[in-house]
Amino acid sequence: MTPVFDPWSPEFVAHPYDVYAHLRDHEPVSWFEPTGQWLISRYADVNALLRDRRLGRTYLHVASHAEMGRPDDPAYLDPFWRVVRAGILDMEPPDHTRLRRLVSQAFTPRRVEALRPTVQRIADRLVDEFVADGGGDLIARVAEPLPVTVIAEMLGVPESDRHLLRPWSADICGMYELNPSREVADRAVRACEEFSAYLRGLAAARRADPRDDLITALTQVEGLTEDELIGTCVLLLNAGHEATVNTTGNGWWALLRNPGELARLRASPDLLPTAIEELMRYDTPAQMFERWVLEDITVRGVDIPRGSEVALLFGSANHDPAVFTDPARLDLGRTDNPHISFGAGIHYCLGAPLARIELTASFGALLAKAPAMKLVEEPAWKPGYIIRGLEALPVEI
Repeated sequence: MTPVFDPWSPEFVAHPYDVYAHLRDHEPVSWFEPTGQWLISRYADVNALLRDRRLGRTYLHVASHAEMGRPDDPAYLDPFWRVVRAGILDMEPPDHTRLRRLVSQAFTPRRVEALRPTVQRIADRLVDEFVADGGGDLIARVAEPLPVTVIAEMLGVPESDRHLLRPWSADICGMYELNPSREVADRAVRACEEFSAYLRGLAAARRADPRDDLITALTQVEGLTEDELIGTCVLLLNAGHEATVNTTGNGWWALLRNPGELARLRASPDLLPTAIEELMRYDTPAQMFERWVLEDITVRGVDIPRGSEVALLFGSANHDPAVFTDPARLDLGRTDNPHISFGAGIHYCLGAPLARIELTASFGALLAKAPAMKLVEEPAWKPGYIIRGLEALPVEI
């Protein structure tokens, strides 16, 4: 039977890689009617289209909805789009160029590198508590709180308010799944309204009483509007932890399914940098990224007209045997590993250096402090496909 691309199927979400192999081999550019998108499955094409300026995360800088043959946004989504379109992920030049430059003035490599001891301290504390309790859900106890706490500390969100961040982020990110329901949309709108109001208040407080945090730094960046400050903070939270949480959960599940590689890593902790890159490739946390076609293009002989949407399959690209030797094998020592889990081109992930610091800290702490960690029961996958991760990962120490 021909493998079928079905992003709403639990079986497909749990293991999409056979379907990807079929697409790469037989239909590398294929039309997917349920979402009205062109699926792009080969590494070379995904990589090239991420860098191709004839595509964009938005088209509103060059055309109206009507001019692109698209319906207007429903009015009830206005609060969502106001937040999302004020962040660099959903911008194109010249706005993207201007805002990325302004944000980079505050989100500097030096500021990120200075976080390394803080990240390690938080990771060590979380893992120590986890080990003392004999284990539990690795995702709820370690994978989720680490990046949320780091982003909160970096932004300057008071500890008493940090419990608000993860639910807001989860509700907003629901809109990135394929064909979200009205219920999902309503939750995202409510989260955007609440998060925006909270950040406006926090930014006002930091203007009146500056601190050594990123929100203070952003309030001092000349030319950054308040909407852009809010959009940037929301993006930093969402992009800054969703992928890290899922890389941690998916990564440990991969290690526990491959005990030989886990033993190899325990015996040679110096493999950790390449191991983290391999875990991001092996079970990619963001399986798909979408782009709008701004000018007619042709991919492998298939004409894709202006106004179309392409779905770039990161998970498939990261398993393309044309680029990765024996891609279905987990190889923690893989050095030739140009995975595209952080994207490519002008939208390459601004937070990639911080994500690597967080992953190094948490994997390193668990390897050192929980050398006998083992699985309690096989985990289940969340229903989401684009942002793909486990519901829980129950382990004992």
